[in-house]
Amino acid sequence: MPKAKAEKHIYQLKVTLKYSKPPIWRRLLVASDTTLAKLHDILQITMGWEDAHLHHFKIGEVYYSKPMTMFDMEDLDNEDSHKVKLSQIVTGEKFKFLYEYDFGDSWYHEIVVEKILPHDSQQPLPRCITGKLACPPEDIGGIGRYYWVLEVLEHREDPEYEDLLEWLGGDFDPDAFDMDAINQELSRLS
Repeated sequence: MPKAKAEKHIYQLKVTLKYSKPPIWRRLLVASDTTLAKLHDILQITMGWEDAHLHHFKIGEVYYSKPMTMFDMEDLDNEDSHKVKLSQIVTGEKFKFLYEYDFGDSWYHEIVVEKILPHDSQQPLPRCITGKLACPPEDIGGIGRYYWVLEVLEHREDPEYEDLLEWLGGDFDPDAFDMDAINQELSRLS
């Protein structure tokens, strides 16, 4: 007997960078047949990361990532994120899972399925529909160091101010969030 074709939906996801206060977050619309590997690409764009580090998703007690063949990472017992679609793991609205990016800085993101919407072929997907605040710069040293950097940047007289400004490549606006630029970049994934 042939397998029934899974019905497509749109998932409205809220992605929050854990331990950020005030919260740094994005609300996204993605197709239910999006693989976890593709969701990683979407998250990199919407959060503002540069895809320069390892990552994984944690769903229940199972980790999903790209197959790793370098160094000792091959012993990680992770499932292949290219082979798993959101529709295979999402059990309904309010379903939560974790995404960790950069195992050194440990950027943990909580992802919540807020709504499951009917599929609409006219709806451009993936798409960011709202969000708040800029993502911390890559390689800054984790959430604690990020808030230390913001504190230094508020005080021009701080001896570390000029070095940090140079390291950041100029001004950094922690309140910046450009949804149009994000969606333009996301449109290239389609």
